[in-house]
Amino acid sequence: MVSKEKINRINELARISKERELSALEKEEQQKLRKEYINSFRKSFSKQLENIELVD
Repeated sequence: MVSKEKINRINELARISKERELSALEKEEQQKLRKEYINSFRKSFSKQLENIELVD
């Protein structure tokens, strides 16, 4: 799971990008954090799907 600090940083970078152009380092950091978040989400979602049991 991605930490609260990383999620806050993702949101902060998103807000900054709406106000001005991100620097190259900020863009790189944003891509890295987003990739980490998406991978974590996919892993968690897959586990949830594996635990679903269909009943007729």
